Amino acid sequence: MKRYMRPHGARALALKALPCALLLAAVLMADTAAQPATSPPGAVVFLDQGWTPAERAWYYQVSQGSAALPYDLFMNLEVAGSQELFRSDANSERYGLVPQPADPKENPDGLPIGLSKALIKKPGGGVQAYAGFTCAACHNAQVIYQGKRIRIDGGASSTFDLMGYVLAADDALQATLADRQKFDRLAARLGAMSAEAKSELGKRFESEAATIHEYRTRTLVTPTVWGASRIDAIASIVNRVVSIEPQIPQNSSTPFAPSKAPFLWNSPQGTWTQWRGVQQDPILRNLTEVMGVFMPFDLHSKTPQEGLFSSSADLLSLQKIENQLTRLAPPKWPEEILGRIDRQKAGAGKALFATHCASCHNAWPYTWTAPNKYGKRFLEVGLVPYKYVGTDPAQFEVVRPFAITGHLAPYLPPPFKDKEILPTGALYVIMQRAVAERALSELKLDEEQSANIHGYREYPLPRPLEGVYKAAPRDGVWATPPFMHNGSVPNLYEMLIPASERTKKFYVGREFDPVKVGLDTSGKSGTFLLDTSLRGNSNAGHSFEKGPLGNGIIGPLLTEKQRWELVEYLKSIPEEPGRVTPFGGPANAVTGTSKWSRY
Repeated sequence: MKRYMRPHGARALALKALPCALLLAAVLMADTAAQPATSPPGAVVFLDQGWTPAERAWYYQVSQGSAALPYDLFMNLEVAGSQELFRSDANSERYGLVPQPADPKENPDGLPIGLSKALIKKPGGGVQAYAGFTCAACHNAQVIYQGKRIRIDGGASSTFDLMGYVLAADDALQATLADRQKFDRLAARLGAMSAEAKSELGKRFESEAATIHEYRTRTLVTPTVWGASRIDAIASIVNRVVSIEPQIPQNSSTPFAPSKAPFLWNSPQGTWTQWRGVQQDPILRNLTEVMGVFMPFDLHSKTPQEGLFSSSADLLSLQKIENQLTRLAPPKWPEEILGRIDRQKAGAGKALFATHCASCHNAWPYTWTAPNKYGKRFLEVGLVPYKYVGTDPAQFEVVRPFAITGHLAPYLPPPFKDKEILPTGALYVIMQRAVAERALSELKLDEEQSANIHGYREYPLPRPLEGVYKAAPRDGVWATPPFMHNGSVPNLYEMLIPASERTKKFYVGREFDPVKVGLDTSGKSGTFLLDTSLRGNSNAGHSFEKGPLGNGIIGPLLTEKQRWELVEYLKSIPEEPGRVTPFGGPANAVTGTSKWSRY
C-alpha cells in the first residue's frame, strides 16, 4: 500500500516544502473542530419567497461546475478515526450543511443542501462525475428556534463551516492513505478487489488526495480561522486564479479577511454586488465564485491550443440560477413562530430608519436607475467609503500587491503584454475574463441570449469605485445573522449601539434569538468562538454614538426606546410575504440615487 501511495513528483516537493504550513494547518483543525451532531431535525417551515417547491429543490442541488472530489470516492470515503461515511447526514450536519431526503429527480443520493453531482468534461473526451459545492452551500440558511427549522432560501448560511469541512475531508483522505484497512474497505465498496484494481484505485486516490491536501496547506493557512458562516472568498478565488492554477506559488496571498456570504434576494436587480461593490455582470460574478470552489480551469498550459484558458464552466446553469434568483422574495418574519410584531413600535422605527439609515440603505419601493438601452432599470445600491463607515478594512488589504506573470505574459492584453510582474488585481481580472470569454465563445449565443446571460448590463461597464462597502436594502435582514460583512456582530440590537460597547468575543450559535434578532452566543448551540480582536474580525464602525459623522460614526447616540423601535421595524420588513422585486424595475419606478452611490 505505502509503495504506491506516497506523494510523488512536483506535488511531493510542494508538500515537503511546507512544514510550517502543515503545523499551522494542524492548529487550525483543532480550532475549527466540528460541531456536535444535533438532534434529528424536526419539520421544516418554508416561507413564501416566490419560488415553487420544484424551483427550490432544483436550486439546492444544481451543479455550477464545482468539482472537489470524484463522486465515487466522495460517496465511499470514511471520516478520519471511524468507519462512518464522510457523506453521512450526521457528518454533514456537524459542519453545518443541511441534510436533505433523497429526491429521485433532483437529489437521488440524498446529498445535503449545497452539494451536487457534477458531470465534468475530461480533457481527452468523455465525462467524469464529481462531488462539488452548489450556490446553496453558502447562500441558503435555516433559522432554528425551539426545535422549529425555518428555511431561508437565498439567505446567508450561519452554520456551514467550509474551512472545517475541507480540513476534515483532507483528514479523511490522509487517514485512508495511511490505514490499509480503511483503503481496503473503500476498495471493496467500489468493487476494486484484484491487486491490479486496487493499485489503479490507489494511484487515482493519491492524486486526488494530494490536490485537497495542497489546497489545505496553501490556500487555507491563515492566522484568522473562518469558522461557521464565513469564508475569505477574495483571497481564495484570487489564489486559485493567479497562484494555484498557473502554478506560481509566489503569488499566493494569506486569507485573513473572512466574510459571510451575502443574501441573494434583490441581487440580480441591484446596481452593484459583492461586499466591496465591484461587480455588475452576473455571469462574471458567478463564474468567479465557482472558480473559488474547485471548478476545473486551465491556467498552466503554455498555449491556448494546448488548453490555456479552457474550463468546465457550466455557464448555462449559472444563467438559469441567476434568472431564478430574479424571482426570489425576501423572507417575511413568521409571527406565529418567532412572536408578534408590535406595529406601533415598528412604525416609529420606520421613521427612524428614514432619518438615520435610508440615505445608504435603499428602502421599498426603492429608487431606481434610469432605463438603459435594454429598457432595464436597476435598484440603486449605496456604496459607502469604508473609511467613513469604519468597518473592518481587511478586504482591502488581503491580496498581495504584485504578482508574477510567468508563462501568462505573452497572452496579456496591451499595455500589459509581456510584462513580468503586474498588480495582482490586474492579473486576476485579466485571467478571469480570459477564462470567461473562452467559455462564452463556445456557447455561440445570439444577441438576446448574450444580453440575458450578462444580466442586461450595458457595456462598457462603469469602473467600480475603490474602497467602498455595499449598503443593500434591509428587507429580510432579520434572517441573516451574524451581522456586518465579516459576521462580527451577533444581533441587530448591537448594530445600533456604540461600537465600543459591542460583544468582543462570542460563540456563533445555531439557535435563533428573536429578541435581539440574532444568534445564541452562549456556546450551547455552537462552539466556534469569534474573537473580534483578530485581524479581519473587527466589529468596529457602523456606530451610533455622540460625535461628528464619519470615521466609523454613522448616526447619533440612540435611546434604548429608539433602538428597540428600529429592531422592530427591521423585523417587520418585508411587510408582505412573497413580495418579489420586479427585475428591470416597475413601470412607476422612482429614479434616484443614494447619496453614496457616486460619492
